[in-house]
Amino acid sequence: MLVRVHIVVHRPQLAERMIELLSPLGVSLTCGPTRGPFWDRVGDAGDLIIASRPALPEPIDETVAAIRNLPDHPELIVIWNKEDPEERARLLIAGCFAVLYSRLPDETMRQAILSFVIRRHDTGVDRIRRDVAETECRLADFESPNPAMKSFLNIVRRVIAPDSSLLILGETGVGKERLARAIHAESPRASHPFIPVSCAALPETLLDGELFGHVRGAFTGASRDRRGYFELAHGGTVFLDEIGELPKHLQVKLLRVLQERIIQRLGSESVFELDVRVMAATNRDLEAEIENGSFRRDLYYRLGVVTLEIPPLRKHREDIPRLLERYLQDFKARLGRPVSAFSDDAMNVLSDYEWPGNIRELINVVERAIILCRGHVLTIHDLPKMIVEKHDFARFVPGESVLTPDSLGDNEHGQLIDKPWKDVRDNYVRQLEREYLQLLLSATRGRLIDAADRGEISSRALYAMMDKHGFTKEQFRRR
Repeated sequence: MLVRVHIVVHRPQLAERMIELLSPLGVSLTCGPTRGPFWDRVGDAGDLIIASRPALPEPIDETVAAIRNLPDHPELIVIWNKEDPEERARLLIAGCFAVLYSRLPDETMRQAILSFVIRRHDTGVDRIRRDVAETECRLADFESPNPAMKSFLNIVRRVIAPDSSLLILGETGVGKERLARAIHAESPRASHPFIPVSCAALPETLLDGELFGHVRGAFTGASRDRRGYFELAHGGTVFLDEIGELPKHLQVKLLRVLQERIIQRLGSESVFELDVRVMAATNRDLEAEIENGSFRRDLYYRLGVVTLEIPPLRKHREDIPRLLERYLQDFKARLGRPVSAFSDDAMNVLSDYEWPGNIRELINVVERAIILCRGHVLTIHDLPKMIVEKHDFARFVPGESVLTPDSLGDNEHGQLIDKPWKDVRDNYVRQLEREYLQLLLSATRGRLIDAADRGEISSRALYAMMDKHGFTKEQFRRR
C-alpha cells in the first residue's frame, strides 16, 4: 500500500524541509498551502498528517478528533519548536500519533517519521488482506506426477522472483487466480498486498477510478480523494482477471503504467511513481481479439513477457483422486460434517468425468456432495445426476467383467455370450434396479418420501418398483 503523507505547516521553510526529508521515503507526498483556514489546507488528507503546532486550531482535542474522523482516519504527527513536557502530554492525550521537536537533526527526524510510515503501511496491508479475503495458496497445490504439469511448474518456478509481468491463460476454472496468488506468496513481494481485480465485474464508468484512483470532484459523486487498486497494491501484486474485457481507453492507461511505472488518478494532472507487479489472466483468445481490433497488440506483448497456460484438468486425470480427497477434507472441517471418504463407485464416476469446469467445478461438486450426504461415505447418490448419467457403469475392463451369470441369478446355463443380448440386458437391469432399491430403502429406513427425493424418483415410480420386486417399507424400517 502506498502511504499518503500530507504536510500542513505554518512556515514555507518548514514545508520545504519536510518535503526534502520525506521525498526519499517512497510515500505519496502532498503539501497544503502555508496560509489560509486550517481545514481548507487539510483537504482530504491521507494516511498521515504532519502539522506544525501553530497550524492546529484550538481546542486541540476537538481538532485531533476531527482529523481522526476523516474518511481514511489519518494519524497526526505534530512538529513543534519547543520542548514543553506538559504541552507534549496534552497533545498525546488528545490523540496525536507523535510529537517531534523541530530542531532534531535531519536524519533523526527522517528515521522517526519513517518508523511511523512503516507502522501505518503494515496496518493498512493487514486491513487490505482482510478486505480482499486473501486465500493461502502454494505452488505445492499444483504438484503432479503428470509430465505436462511437471514441465509447466518448472517454468512457473523460474518466473517467481523476477518482477516481469505475467499473462496466465487457461480454460474457466483451471485456477488462474490461485496460481497468481501462489506465485505472489513465494515471491519477494509476499509481505505486501495481493489485489485481485475482475475487469468484467466493474462497470466501465467506474473501472478507471477503481483501478487508478480519483480525486475529489473528478465526477459526479466523487466527494473525496480515493486510492485505486494499483495504489493499494504498492509493493505487491495486482492481478487483473478477465483482462480481455478491459476497455480500449483503459488499455492505453495500463500500458503507460507498465512502461513507466507511474499512476495518474482520474481527474488529477499530477502523476506519481508506483512499485507494483502486474499479473493478468483470461480464458479468451487475445490474438483473435487483437485481429478484430478489441485488444491492443502492444499491451498484449507488454503483459505477456512470460505467458503461462494452465493445462485443463482432463489433461492430468491422475490428479483427480488427490484433489477430491483434499477438498473432501477441507469441506469436512469447514462444514463440520462426519463424511470421511468416497465410495469406490463415486470415486470411479468422478475420476471418469470430463470436468469441463475444471477444478472450480470439482470444488463445487465436492461441497455439494458433502452437504447432501447423510452418512459417513459419499456415494453416487450424493453426486449431481448429470455427472452420474455420463458414467458408463457397464464399461468393459479387461479382467474385470461386470456381467457374470452369477450377477444375473442364472447358474444353469453357460457363458453370457450364449444368451440373446435382450435377455442379458433385461436381466442385468432388473438385478441392478433391485440392488439399488434395496440400498436406497435401507439408507432411508423405509421412509418413502425421503427415498423418492434422494433417488430423484417420482413416488408413483418408486411404488411400482417396490411392487415389482416384492418390497414393503416395513421390511426396511426394522433394519
